[in-house]
Parts: sequence; C-alpha cells; structure tokens
Amino acid sequence: MSKRNGRGLSAMIAQRLARCRRKIKACGAGAFLISNQNDYFYLTGFTGEESAVMITPREVHLITDGRFTEEIKAEVPWARSWLRRGFLNDEIVKACKELKIKRLAIQSGCITVGDHAELKKRNKATRLISAAPIVGTMRRLKDDGEVAAMRKAIRVAEDGYNAMLATIRVGETELEMAARLEYEMKRRGASSPAFPTICAEGPNAAVPHACPGLRRVKRGSAVLFDWGAKVGRYCSDLTRVVFVGSIPSKLGEVYRIVLEAQLAGIAAVKPGRRMCDVDAAARKVIADAGYGDYFTHGLGHGLGLDVHEPPSLSFRSKEQLEAGMIVTVEPGIYLPGVGGVRIEDDILVTPTGGRILTKLDKTLRGAVI
Repeated sequence: MSKRNGRGLSAMIAQRLARCRRKIKACGAGAFLISNQNDYFYLTGFTGEESAVMITPREVHLITDGRFTEEIKAEVPWARSWLRRGFLNDEIVKACKELKIKRLAIQSGCITVGDHAELKKRNKATRLISAAPIVGTMRRLKDDGEVAAMRKAIRVAEDGYNAMLATIRVGETELEMAARLEYEMKRRGASSPAFPTICAEGPNAAVPHACPGLRRVKRGSAVLFDWGAKVGRYCSDLTRVVFVGSIPSKLGEVYRIVLEAQLAGIAAVKPGRRMCDVDAAARKVIADAGYGDYFTHGLGHGLGLDVHEPPSLSFRSKEQLEAGMIVTVEPGIYLPGVGGVRIEDDILVTPTGGRILTKLDKTLRGAVI
C-alpha cells in the first residue's frame, strides 16, 4: 500500500470527482466502490483492468495489482494505491476495515451476486448499499474534450472506411472486407474497433447484427457495413450500405425510405424532446411506407467510452434529450431473404438542435461503387 500526494490531478478529473462526491453524500454512503473499468477511467484516468476504485470524502483509493505500477505513476500518482497479492475482494475488504467504512455504495449492475455475498459475509461492519447510476448519469453529458476525442474517433472510422471501400473487389468475402476495414482504422490511429465490425452481403443484411462470414461480393450485391473506431478510449459508430455496380430495385426503394426516416429523426433531435418522440418521428416515415413491421429496434443509443451507453433513443424511453449528449440515429428496414438497409450517424445534441458529427455521403447515388 502506498500513499501519493496531490500532484498531477487535472482540473477536469478534480471537477468530476467533486460532482461524484456530492452524489455519494446525497445517497448517505461513506464511500463509493467503482468496479466498472470505463467508469473508474472516467473519474480518475486510470487505464488498468481487473481493478476497482473507492472514493471517500477526502481520498481516492485505487485497488489494483503489481502489473500496473507504471500506469499508477503516470496516470494516478495522486491516488492512494492498494496493491493486492491475492483476490480483488481480499483487498477491498482490507481497505474497508482499515478505513472504517460504515456504508459502502456499490455499482449493483457491475458486481456479481457472488462478489456481493462474499463482501457482505467477510466484512459485517460495512453495510453495502446499491447506488443509483452515479457515474453513468455523469457520463451522459460530454464535455468539450470528450466531444473532440469522439470527433477524432469518427474521422478515423470514416477515413478507414473510405480506404477499404476503394479496394472492394468482386469475389471478396464479408470476413475479408471486415478485416481490411479494421486494419485501415488501426493504420490511422484506432487502438481497436469500437465493436466487432459488421459486414453483411445480400440477405445477410436482413439480420441487424449479422456476423461476417464467407458470403462473397458479386455484381449487383448490396453490402451493409456497421463499424466504429476506438481512439483515446472513445468510440464512434456508423452504418452505411453500398451497392456494387447496380441497385436492386426493392432495396433502392427501401434505401430512400430509410434515408427519409433518418433525416426526420435527426431533425427531431432537440434538448427537452422525449426519446420516444424522436424515435416516433423516424418510425412514422417507415410505417407510413408500409414497412413498420420491418423496423425491429430502437432508433439509437448513447455513445462515448462504451459503444452502447445511456441514453436509449427508443420508443420505450420517456427521458428527455439534453445538450451535451451524443447519440446515434440509425433506422433500418430488414427484409428476410432479400436484405436490409440501415443508415447511422453520430449526433451531438446542442442547445439549438442536433449537429451531425459524421460526414460520409449517404445519398443513394453515392452508395453505388
């Protein structure tokens, strides 16, 4: 165990920790245990995995192991570190006892039933209480630095896609195209894809989350790509459909409808607007065209450190949009045995409406390669 001084604590991290502490105090806890990796990265900047962070009114306690000593020095020299030699729960119990924590708020959605039972059994002096999604709520609104990071992730994804698109040849498999797209993103600075790349040719695109396989591109193919880049730990998420040489008449009709629906959804993005109402604006276009039964998912989702994070731009949600959120808008129509069309952009909610951060062409003419 080693104690660090306050050097290196950035103003941004200090502000986030202060907001978090106010929320911890409001829920009546003496400390907050954060076990979700992206959440503790957001609050501290620490990048190590299989760790936890405990926030008390005056200190930040990092519970990790010896693999991350260099990361501790570089990223969180101001935190008090507890280097475990055994299991993570052993060190959490040790820290709670030494710090005399009476009430510990936990992330109930991020801790297993087994871990909860073990912590409760081994330290009866500390009461575990389920906290509201404290960090998740904070992460919904992006600051200027986060928006800049996500713009970079979008540019990397778009440039990688354009590079891949220029090399598509008849006879290539879905797996080959997906692999080359991920390679081109990494060449441009992505640490990884934001999620496993979807590349679906022909009828495979009727499955919204199709896995790339051995289907080959042919003349007249429609190919759906859903991909994103992770840059500086932040994600982008885009979807486009391309037509190889010519546009199948049925999918050309569907493409126009999906694009109209997407533009209607983006136009509905405004602070104070309910998520379900934004969804409805796009869904009505598809339903009025007779394809309502073939739009089988919500309109979009929040985007940031995770590729899917709150809020949910869904017909089920009556939450309201707020300036600073970044959401996807991605309506789709999926016709079994024929194919599917989905068009997706990343949208920043501003005080006056939605700003499209993605720049790729999505006209029907531009979709032909």
